[in-house]
Amino acid sequence: MIAQVRSFNRTVAERIGALQDSYLATGRPLGADRVLWEIGDGTDLRTLRNRLNLDSGYLSRLIASLGDLVETAPGADKRVKTVALTAAGRAERRRLDERSDALASDLLAPLSERQRTQLTEAMATVERLLTAGLVEFAVVEQDSPDAQACLREYYAELNARFDAGFDPGKALPVKDAVFVVARLRGEPIACGAIKLADSYIKRMWVSPAARGLGVGRRLLAELESHARTPDVRLETNRALTEAINLYRSAGYVEVEPFNDEPYADHWFEKRR
Repeated sequence: MIAQVRSFNRTVAERIGALQDSYLATGRPLGADRVLWEIGDGTDLRTLRNRLNLDSGYLSRLIASLGDLVETAPGADKRVKTVALTAAGRAERRRLDERSDALASDLLAPLSERQRTQLTEAMATVERLLTAGLVEFAVVEQDSPDAQACLREYYAELNARFDAGFDPGKALPVKDAVFVVARLRGEPIACGAIKLADSYIKRMWVSPAARGLGVGRRLLAELESHARTPDVRLETNRALTEAINLYRSAGYVEVEPFNDEPYADHWFEKRR
């Protein structure tokens, strides 16, 4: 498997011109062009660094290499600079887009229609699996911005999917718990908590945009790793069929109700 991955990497790097010091004849290497493209309509350096997973020093050097194509300025948060394209930078980005489209066409041109379909479908699969590998998990405070962003989305989804809506003030509270957030390219995409006293999992949610990447199963395993009792428990609503299927496939068995959670229809337990 390792040999195949390395062979794939070499072929892709060669075929897209990543080895050239002037990518797509722009006069810049691939890294600088990627930064130019990602700046787009403007962003801040922290977001850009997280999105590309670059060291801050290296990112600064890449931005400096873009010269008059970009401009930086203090952001609303004075600790973080913003970066935007100048008029020349926007024109250069359009040129980069055109040449990138041409490269994609060149990749497809020698192939038959069947081969093109095979290639693009395989690319979609590879992209999805590689994206799954970029997801990172971290323990955070429940009142942190990332945790609260996830919980707002979670509550909104429950309110839309539950027959009688959802009021977080009526649900059982989550206190004395480990709260975990999953991030993709620096953005929060999933969350969950496990109460330490009784290994009771609550507030598990995955962004719709990240579903299908296996995040839910990994999040569940991450929460379970913090359990302090032999049994892990959780409950869910009948409307959340994806969650029910996940729990059952992960070894959870349906049991009699063990609490008075007003929004629960199914209670589960797993012996580790």
